[in-house]
Amino acid sequence: MKTKNIFLYIFIIFSTFGCEKFLEEDPRAIVAPETFFASESDARQAINGTYAILKNNSIYGQVGLDHFYDNGADIIEPNRAANFVEPIGNYSMNEALADVSVQKMSVSDTWKDLYGIVFNTNIIIDRVENNEGILEGPRTEIVAEARFLRALCYWHITNLWGDAPYYTEVLTLEEVSSLARTDESIIIEGILDDLQFAQSILPLTYPDDQRGRATKWAAAIIEAKIYMKQQEWSAGLSKCLEIIDESPHALLPTYNEVFDPTNEYNPEIIWSLDFARDIEGIFDPAFPGAAFAGNNSWRPSLFNPRLRDEPKNADERSALSDALNARGEAFNGTGLQVASKDFAEKFPLNDLRRELNIVDNYLGFDLNFPYMGKFWNLDLESSPRFNHSDNRMVFRLADVYLMAAECENEANGPGNAYQYIEPIRERAYETEAEWKLEGLTQQGFREAIYDERKWELAGEAHRRYDLIRWGILLDVVTNLEYRFWEPNLNIRPWHVKLPIPLQELEQNPALLESDPTNNGYR
Repeated sequence: MKTKNIFLYIFIIFSTFGCEKFLEEDPRAIVAPETFFASESDARQAINGTYAILKNNSIYGQVGLDHFYDNGADIIEPNRAANFVEPIGNYSMNEALADVSVQKMSVSDTWKDLYGIVFNTNIIIDRVENNEGILEGPRTEIVAEARFLRALCYWHITNLWGDAPYYTEVLTLEEVSSLARTDESIIIEGILDDLQFAQSILPLTYPDDQRGRATKWAAAIIEAKIYMKQQEWSAGLSKCLEIIDESPHALLPTYNEVFDPTNEYNPEIIWSLDFARDIEGIFDPAFPGAAFAGNNSWRPSLFNPRLRDEPKNADERSALSDALNARGEAFNGTGLQVASKDFAEKFPLNDLRRELNIVDNYLGFDLNFPYMGKFWNLDLESSPRFNHSDNRMVFRLADVYLMAAECENEANGPGNAYQYIEPIRERAYETEAEWKLEGLTQQGFREAIYDERKWELAGEAHRRYDLIRWGILLDVVTNLEYRFWEPNLNIRPWHVKLPIPLQELEQNPALLESDPTNNGYR
């Protein structure tokens, strides 16, 4: 039996989920795929179930992909020695630790869930593409959405593991469980083909009751990111300008407005996954009120403070609790995702974004740790612990402006690149003298981008990806000082990728054929 390999989450998982808005109907389980998809409704429910897997703790739920893209960089660390994030953040990961799962979060869980989506979307595409029981328009749109989701997952797979098993047809579990790794460049070609098809079909926007689905622009931003990683700067710039000039998205006047919990679908957000409170998945008795998977979000609780840790003057804890209660709030989080020591010390004091990224005083009480208030939700009534309705922001337009600035600088120098970085900096400072950049060399502008992306996109699951594609992860981490860990002593050149989990190697030795070192971990 292959119940623990990458195909643990095939279609039958869909019967366990209930979701809000466009996922509000329980997706149907597939017992016999060849006889399913009798109608458009059947196919759309299968797509809905695939979105549900994206919300698992191992991908976009709880810390999920943040675990890989933010921990171990120079922005986030826990406020205490926390075992479940330590292997990544402290660079002590190995094949065996990759299998250790805490609250359905591990390298192995992420591998399984990403490949579960690949497995599902291959079946959806195969069963829908030439299905005359579905009208041509909806049929093409469903295929486009499935191809986007497949491309998204393969993109994450290549970011995390590089060469990996790759297939786009319907295979049996036995066939797939013997696949060797495919060269990353070949996978990227397939990703781009899927993304370009998706962009040709997916809508520019969705009606309010469909928000949470990926539009054309979500596919476009991933394509632009791939071009940038390949250092195809002109292609990257062209795609960024297409988003800036042709999409309905716009920068908001202030940074704070972007993170307003009452306006989660604001015009700057390109793609955001919607969550709802009180909708749970598989119950975990060890964490009452929480779930392994479902449609309520854990993520704000990871950023919310714990009252037992605060305030700095412990004698004032009762007074802080009273002040919070008077506002209907509570410090009832975990404090496991706070601003790193390095990040807090270096964030410019005159930057208006600081107040949402470095919260070291709340309601007049000095705090022990600097928290990232942009992801907080302290409201007891609307957002209880481990049961939040906060959306999960995936992409936003400010990222695209900074991408355009970087592409222009790398392709042609800084002369025409200022126009893309300036709108981001202008809303981050009070005066032109503070935000204006001029007279920079190409290298000087490049370093300005390094910093600007750090301050603007902190905690949004971009930083480690950026440091790796810039080739500076090792240099940056070597010069970090953490509170509890020693990543500067532990990091090695191969830590730009993750190991394939041990159980996968044991069940499929072909995974070691092209690389017996498993990305350098053996």
